Amino acid sequence: MTTESGTPFDPAAVLDRIGAATEDVLRTADRLTDADMRAPSPLPGWSRGHVLTHLARNADGGRRLLTWARTGVETPEYPSLAARAEEIEAGAGRTAAELAADVRDSAGRFAEEYQRMPAEGWSRTVRWTRGQEHPAARAADARLCEVLVHHVDLDAGYTPAEWPADFVHPMLARVVAAFGSREDAPAVRLRAVDTGARYGIRTADPAPVVEGTASLLLAWLMGRSAGAGLTVLDGARLPEPPSLF
Repeated sequence: MTTESGTPFDPAAVLDRIGAATEDVLRTADRLTDADMRAPSPLPGWSRGHVLTHLARNADGGRRLLTWARTGVETPEYPSLAARAEEIEAGAGRTAAELAADVRDSAGRFAEEYQRMPAEGWSRTVRWTRGQEHPAARAADARLCEVLVHHVDLDAGYTPAEWPADFVHPMLARVVAAFGSREDAPAVRLRAVDTGARYGIRTADPAPVVEGTASLLLAWLMGRSAGAGLTVLDGARLPEPPSLF
């Protein structure tokens, strides 16, 4: 089977990428104090403790989706969105050591279930809590995205410029496609100055041209940047994308 970007899905290679991204998060988490964990993150209403708790519970939710695909027994990602929110809130106030250990241990459980997946299991359809149905391979891509993006949300030195290219390029195309189907998305033409790639969102309408590196364009579209480092040609104003993730 292939990924959304059209490349063959290689479970072992994706797990290696998830593991490397997780180790990067843990190195950051290990530098943070209890007081650091209480400090606000860039995500509204969330501290750094909320971000790390979310990452841990996301690993557990992804593991349950993989169990569903492997066994055929319906194993929901979360009981409900409300239950997910309650778990994050309940865990956010723990010590820095407890938060880091939770991220590490939950990632280990996810990896163990991942390695139990049979080859045919990755193409089996499972259902996320919001109702989306996708092949189980999406749980692998989703986990990598969660770890990389929420590492930025810790606001502790890791920036979108450090996202690996093999994440940025397919993810940018995916985000552009997602905005293309939304009526509230701004019309805009994008030029990635480091790759030469060009993208368009609702370009049937008059659209400003925004230039920047692929990682900065992606960070802006995903709400992880206000647009620092981007250039809008012809003196136009930088549009404000609606929330996507």
